[in-house]
Amino acid sequence: MTGTLNKVMLIGHTGDDVKMHYFEGGGSIGRFPLATNESYTNRTTGERVTSTEWHNVVVRNKAAEICEKYLKKGDKVYIEGRIKTRKWQDDQGNERYQTEIHCSEFTFLTPKNESGAEPSGNSQASASKSAKPKKDDYSNRNETYSQDEEEDDLPF
Repeated sequence: MTGTLNKVMLIGHTGDDVKMHYFEGGGSIGRFPLATNESYTNRTTGERVTSTEWHNVVVRNKAAEICEKYLKKGDKVYIEGRIKTRKWQDDQGNERYQTEIHCSEFTFLTPKNESGAEPSGNSQASASKSAKPKKDDYSNRNETYSQDEEEDDLPF
């Protein structure tokens, strides 16, 4: 095999609402933390142990706006994307790094009646079908959204 692959698939719960940032020219970016859990039984003590891993998720443009509107803290969501590490200098001149999941596809897994979001309408699309939602009709929270591949180089 001669290529490389950078692909991440996560199912977890949002740790906060989506935080949006808008750019001149109409672009936008949304960020939110996603928690994934691992549970196992400690062999020596027999105790049930759960560990949580936090992921920084980044969504762009229309996908970010959809997430902002329908994802609330605690919602369960499937995220597919790639890992990207940002590097910058802080105020003291130290190099800082942050690893992020740049989302290319997502599916809301929390039923709309259990979420803080209140979408209207009654679309009945299947959760297993990967399709772009119709404009302004995101009422089925189990619908998959696949973001068009955009190569944006953001300055951060």
